[in-house]
Amino acid sequence: MEALEATRAQSLIEGFASEVRAMDDNFLVWLGHIGQERSFRNALRRAVNQAGGGRRTSGSGKARFVGSRIGRGAATGRVLANRDGFGASRARRVIVKARYVKLAGKGAKAALAHLRYLQRDGTTREGERGTLYGPEADVADGKAFLERGAGDRHQFRFIVSPEDGQHYEDLKSLTRRLMQDAEKDLNTRLEWVAVDHYNTGHPHTHIIVRGVDDRGKDLVIAREYISRGIAARASDIVSIDLGPRTELEIQEARRSEISAERFTQIDRTLLTSLDEQGLAPVWHRDPFEQSVRAARLGTLARMGLAIEEEKGRYRLDPDLEITLRIMGKRGDIIATMHERLKARPELAPHEYAIFEPSKDHAIVGRVQARGLSDEHEDRHYMIVEATDGRTHYVDLGHDLADGAMQGRLVRVEQARFGTRIADRNVAEIAAANGGIYSISKHLAHDRTARREFAETHVRRLEAIRRAQGGVERQLDGTWKIPEDHLERVEQYEQRLAQSRPVKVEVLAERPLEQLVQHDGPTWLDRQCIAQDPEQLQGRMGGEVRGALQRRRQWLIEQGFAEQEGNTVRFRANLLANLQQRELRRVAGQLSEELGLPFAENRHAHVEGTYRRAVQIGGEKYAVIEKSREFTLVPWRPELEKHLNQQVSGIMREAGITWRRGIDRGGPEIS
Repeated sequence: MEALEATRAQSLIEGFASEVRAMDDNFLVWLGHIGQERSFRNALRRAVNQAGGGRRTSGSGKARFVGSRIGRGAATGRVLANRDGFGASRARRVIVKARYVKLAGKGAKAALAHLRYLQRDGTTREGERGTLYGPEADVADGKAFLERGAGDRHQFRFIVSPEDGQHYEDLKSLTRRLMQDAEKDLNTRLEWVAVDHYNTGHPHTHIIVRGVDDRGKDLVIAREYISRGIAARASDIVSIDLGPRTELEIQEARRSEISAERFTQIDRTLLTSLDEQGLAPVWHRDPFEQSVRAARLGTLARMGLAIEEEKGRYRLDPDLEITLRIMGKRGDIIATMHERLKARPELAPHEYAIFEPSKDHAIVGRVQARGLSDEHEDRHYMIVEATDGRTHYVDLGHDLADGAMQGRLVRVEQARFGTRIADRNVAEIAAANGGIYSISKHLAHDRTARREFAETHVRRLEAIRRAQGGVERQLDGTWKIPEDHLERVEQYEQRLAQSRPVKVEVLAERPLEQLVQHDGPTWLDRQCIAQDPEQLQGRMGGEVRGALQRRRQWLIEQGFAEQEGNTVRFRANLLANLQQRELRRVAGQLSEELGLPFAENRHAHVEGTYRRAVQIGGEKYAVIEKSREFTLVPWRPELEKHLNQQVSGIMREAGITWRRGIDRGGPEIS
């Protein structure tokens, strides 16, 4: 039936087109209501697409499946998304961002961290801590909410931001009415919590919805309802509360976009009104709209993003939207830096910089602030006062950069992603074995390879399988590898680069002043003996320069260096000697605490009970207790799962490979 309706509609369009071409009169036929910018033909084509025709049909004429109608609220979302006319133009605008979040694996832990962050200090009008609320209670228990959803497959997160939210004394009433409408549209009760934020220019509400319906089944919401339906419902509520937008408000909103250095609604209108030559006309039947277009085109011309080729007709830059969005993002970043650093007037705004991993060299500096750049997508940022004389905004992506807390010295550089030798090995071995990879096939293919080396390839395949699929683990433990495996790995690595664009290394846990007399190796010592030390400029560079001078004097006093005139000569193996000195000091303290003597590990094999981790300088060590003594070896995060358990490991150049229990070929834990 849908295909038949599409055929009839297409025939009607072709009939109109032939009639227009047959007319001898030299005028343009414009079907539709006066004042509408789009022709009747466009409206009819849209109806054809919705009926299953146009781009939604396959070559056989059958409607192509696009998935947008799957789930609850599909019909309602489609109706709300296609509302048009005078009322829609005067409706109060509400921006709704929606996100579907899986809770499997690390998702549950991330959900808890997200909920805690939403309730952080400084989000209310009074600068206090945000408070969760629910459908009825003004104070909700977030921990209990997550416990009830512990077995859920997913959850939905929404950010509802009314354009006129500043007129609301409290957003709770708006949120509750919106969720009541959503329950009616989706025909199910929803369990949710929310928190209102007033820490930005636009008050907004974060809503977290459990991913189950009132029967305990997985809640599936149609894409059309999520993308357009919820925003339309919110717009209706705000329009009822505050009344429709007046003509003056609409005009003021349009005027505010004329000089904006970001992508605006005017720009979107200009891009959709290009003529046959690809030029944007100034002319419009509405005098006010024409004046707004002319002013905006003048602004774009001054930015170098538009050229007037004919009188009143402009050629827009092909990358207009991309360029303006980048400019808008940079403006938001500078505003964020200014807000976070207003307590540090000595950090001048003209020294602000945005760290671009693909262009900039690595930077070293002190962390001044951290936060979320995108609360919806959980993207983090960090502000670093660097030794190059500038203060950098660093996009961390989804990386929390553990340890890089405020005040600590860090090094930031581009994260390196790409195909590895292991990926090429897997592809080569699979190609030689009918598309199948396994450890046994690897060892048969390469007689020099060790089993531990082949096992690293399996861990790599498992990580790729969980992230994007493409590789398939068989029941017998073998792996089915596609022919385009390397291309798929490249795509996987590109997504990782977007998720974590930089690598952050903590250089010092202590402030610079405490490093000067620290009884162990420090970053200052590495700078003293480096062949290519950091270039020190600006305020931060001056602080480091002073700390280096005081550290050299301390090393001379301790006998680790000597001064000849203006030259300071350091003893050989300076860092190793400092490390041994600190190791012995910490070991002595642990010996008194444990009641056991310390024995330095001089063998490739280590075995004992893992007791805890200790921080020695910039490194973490594992305390391995034996029957009559204990030793210290480099720590690995995997050991925390085996606290107070018997472990064994083999020392290698790349680190330690640990096994649970006595080394009898048991499962590796790293």
